[in-house]
Amino acid sequence: MPILRSHADRSLRVSLYQQDKGVGMGSAFEAVLGFSERAADQLGLELSLREALATPARELTVQIRVPMDFGGFKVFSGYRVQFNNARGPFKGGIRYHPLVDLDEVRTFAALMTWKTAIMSIPFGGGKGGVQVDPRLLSEAELERLSRSYMRAIADIIGPQVDVPAPDVNTTPKIMGWMSDEYSRRYGPNPAVITGKPVVLGGSLGREAATGRGAAICLDHLVKARGWRREETPIAIQGYGNAGSWLAVVAREMGYPIVAVSDTGGTVASRDGLDTAAVLEHKRETGSVAGFAGAEALASEDLHKTDCVVLALAALEEAIVPGNSDEVKAQVVLEVGNFPVTPDADTALSERGVTVVPDILASGGGVAVSYLEWVQDLQREQWTEERVNGRLEEIMGAATEQVMVRADTEGLTLRDAAYLIGVGRVAEAEIARGFR
Repeated sequence: MPILRSHADRSLRVSLYQQDKGVGMGSAFEAVLGFSERAADQLGLELSLREALATPARELTVQIRVPMDFGGFKVFSGYRVQFNNARGPFKGGIRYHPLVDLDEVRTFAALMTWKTAIMSIPFGGGKGGVQVDPRLLSEAELERLSRSYMRAIADIIGPQVDVPAPDVNTTPKIMGWMSDEYSRRYGPNPAVITGKPVVLGGSLGREAATGRGAAICLDHLVKARGWRREETPIAIQGYGNAGSWLAVVAREMGYPIVAVSDTGGTVASRDGLDTAAVLEHKRETGSVAGFAGAEALASEDLHKTDCVVLALAALEEAIVPGNSDEVKAQVVLEVGNFPVTPDADTALSERGVTVVPDILASGGGVAVSYLEWVQDLQREQWTEERVNGRLEEIMGAATEQVMVRADTEGLTLRDAAYLIGVGRVAEAEIARGFR
């Protein structure tokens, strides 16, 4: 298909979208839109299809009223963005964070669209969130918030429509509350949400899935380059669920984990850290800081660590133009969403640093969410070995396809991943008669 518009046309369209939706110049959504638009240019997609792929199908903003323990109530803003469902039901997590806003949720819904396509699983992309600091709520208030949010979005989700999951600051327990709240209106159906407790239809292996998937992805890259695991030290920014599981799984594979960080600080050891012991220390103290037998560093110094691989498993925009030149790693693994800004991505590429993009490296979570959904639809419970085996197949195939595309066409891994993801969604739109 011929390309029917110029880069100037694209800039005009982006500007008009920003004016219509209140998206600021330089926003995260604009950056992600730029990656997908670049892929659309290379694929030669026509104008109407580009518009369909660049515009969310639905954006919902809701008011969440939460009765507080000591009287009165507070009002929180909640969001659910359903970006594209050409390949299957919308799919994406729900995050609780003080900085959640519509632009952020829109950005991650777009990323999830391309991620599920790269993983070759039959889902589209969506995302949800509530602007709240959950640490300031009691457990009872948190449950009321979660149930109220589910009531607010229940009419637009469902096992064949939109399947939420946990994300930042949401847990299997919270997914259990939401699943129960949904069942009160529509009857029990465990397939409506993933990341639940196993007793409610959750999948074995789901907790470790994002970190394990990132380790699998990295291992394929390392093998392709002929590197030895024991000579490929890893530093990990962010020691939450994804980062800690990446550390544990990668160490089991034979990779030395030489530094890890969280908001409390950074601990490092040239000989490699005992990742399980660091995790236990964090559970007891609330931070990796102070772990015995390790060197203490400032949190912001993690990316300066001497390592071959820098894994970014914290919040978005961790590497920006101002600190990209300090990265000493040969490979940056994006385990979190949007941790490297476009300008920083370009700067790293020019220095010869390989960036493994988030829409590939963090795909393990949604892959096992898909496997949980399948188990729930079939009313089955798979063994953890079976789940991990399927994750290896899905993640390994996706990584190999992206690496081959990049090598064959002389592209970065990010450009190759977006070409595959955008291409598959476009193909589905065309097959469905997107007009």
